[in-house]
Amino acid sequence: MTDLNTVEGLNTVEGLDTLTCSLAQRTPEQLAALLTRHAAPLSLRPAATGLRDLATALWSYETLHHLVLHLDHPRLQVLATTARISQDRARQDAPVPAAPSSGAGYQSLMAHRLSFARLASEPVPPDATYTALGATPGPARATAEAALRSLCDDGIAALTADGHIVVPPRTAQLLAAAPLGPFAVAPPRPTPHPVRPGTGALTPTALHDESAAAAATLATTAERLLAALATQPAALRKTGGLTVRETKRLAKTAGATEPHTRLLLDLALAAELIALTRTPSGITALPTAAYDDWLTRTPGERLAPLLTSWSSLWGLPTHTPYGETPTALVRGHDRHAPALRHALLAALATVPLGTGAPLPPLPDASQPAGDTTAPTPLRELLDTARWHRPLAFDAQPQIEDRAAHTLHEAAYLGLIAHGTLTPLGDAVLADPRHLEAALHDLLPTPLDHAHFQADLTAVVPGRPTVTLTDLLAAIADRESEGHAVTWRFTPASVRRALDGGHRPADLLDALTAASADGRLPQPLTYLIEDTARAHGRMRVVPAACCLRSDDETLIAELAAHRALRHLGLRTIAPTVLVSNRPPADTLEALRASGYAPALESDTGATEVERLPTHRTHAPVPTRNPDARLALARRLLGAPDPAAAGYPQP
Repeated sequence: MTDLNTVEGLNTVEGLDTLTCSLAQRTPEQLAALLTRHAAPLSLRPAATGLRDLATALWSYETLHHLVLHLDHPRLQVLATTARISQDRARQDAPVPAAPSSGAGYQSLMAHRLSFARLASEPVPPDATYTALGATPGPARATAEAALRSLCDDGIAALTADGHIVVPPRTAQLLAAAPLGPFAVAPPRPTPHPVRPGTGALTPTALHDESAAAAATLATTAERLLAALATQPAALRKTGGLTVRETKRLAKTAGATEPHTRLLLDLALAAELIALTRTPSGITALPTAAYDDWLTRTPGERLAPLLTSWSSLWGLPTHTPYGETPTALVRGHDRHAPALRHALLAALATVPLGTGAPLPPLPDASQPAGDTTAPTPLRELLDTARWHRPLAFDAQPQIEDRAAHTLHEAAYLGLIAHGTLTPLGDAVLADPRHLEAALHDLLPTPLDHAHFQADLTAVVPGRPTVTLTDLLAAIADRESEGHAVTWRFTPASVRRALDGGHRPADLLDALTAASADGRLPQPLTYLIEDTARAHGRMRVVPAACCLRSDDETLIAELAAHRALRHLGLRTIAPTVLVSNRPPADTLEALRASGYAPALESDTGATEVERLPTHRTHAPVPTRNPDARLALARRLLGAPDPAAAGYPQP
């Protein structure tokens, strides 16, 4: 009798040979596309040095477990049915060996459990799979054939020389518990929901406007959040994750809710805009060098990496299971989350405009659970989504809660509105790696000019450029946002610019250049000039500290000021006072009382006060967009045009 292990080994080798030959017949571009689609699971294995290595990696149990999560119903049915038929044929060729005798060792027991008849696979004629599925000629057969071609394109299955199907040996065991049900050509359609009274008819323009408004808010919130981290790094707990106090601080600064703040932080971490850095005081979250490049980009280019990260993030940052503490910046472990997102977006793509259901309410853990069997719009949507990614739903805990939070995240990111996909959602569903075109349509080109008004405000009728934002932020306070951004000039804001080292003449020139009509209103010019005349009339000298001014009357006024008594001011000369508080406290007290002091160094020069900025020293890995194409050429043994000096296409 032929040794079963030998037969199993030969069978596995023949399957890998078939897959290797299939990979060898592809063009470098086709193989690079496969490497890109499977980048996440393949990154967990050693880099392939040949096509056989790649075939082995694709058919490993770990990779296969990841890939089947992203199969829709037809592909999963074709794969599972073929695997079952293949294993049944293998059992007929090699019956199960006799059970080990009583007292057999561990190795004998495991050899029996992992015997050839349980793991082996045999090539299967496609017609046998179609017949088992009940895919008769027509739409069902066409769907099954398309599913088989997709499986072969993804390297999950391969065709032998005579056209038979070969699948990975352990597929049957992996999918044995999946309740696939009958073969369905198309997903069930959710029940249409009529437009609510008083809302009027929805148009594609309404979807565009909702998505544009959400994208603009998202861009502003992300900018503020990362700026807050650059100014003051966030501390993480010893057990991992952002502290509650830091989350509240960042949420207040960014103008977002705490769940949305956790979402943006996790997206920024996945996009490598921030990194976790170990310091003597603990682990902190800091912007990376990529953040500086991110600041120079247009709003659409800024949002693209964040939305791309959301589509592949292993976790739902806004969802916290009952009994757990909400936190951010913890590496996700929910491998089903990307498939769940794709399935929900794909289901919403089938909902006609004006017939979608409103967002489901987020579950309240403090309220008792209601009827979990009654039909609801969310459950109908889940029935449709399950067709697109069955394994992301079947036997998954808290699926309705997780789906509701996923939908709310998508709405916040501008991907869905009115119960259907927005144009931005369509782009994410099609390919998250090519979002910049869709975002460019939603977020127009930033403006480099502002309208300065006599009420000491500056209005930018759109989104300002980075240069204009930096200028206005230095000398004015942001007052309102929306379709237009309003900034207000005050004595305190102008004084802040002067404290930061800006000269009055330079400020006037820069603001005039940024004016839409090339002029500044007279009240704004007077404000800057008057504040500049008062600025620096007294000097804070480090000592512990000293104040000096050429205006003896002002010195006497400060010494007698009742609100400044806690500084312990003492006159040591007609033009000099001594304070018992440090320079920073003295400056703060003087400014709170309406004065405009300037900080002076021990050399007599005026010191420039700037907000601190922080960056992590951790290197950011560089991304070569042509790396996978170059790898595909090496695996195929094809010449590299760049290395050979050939002109690039």
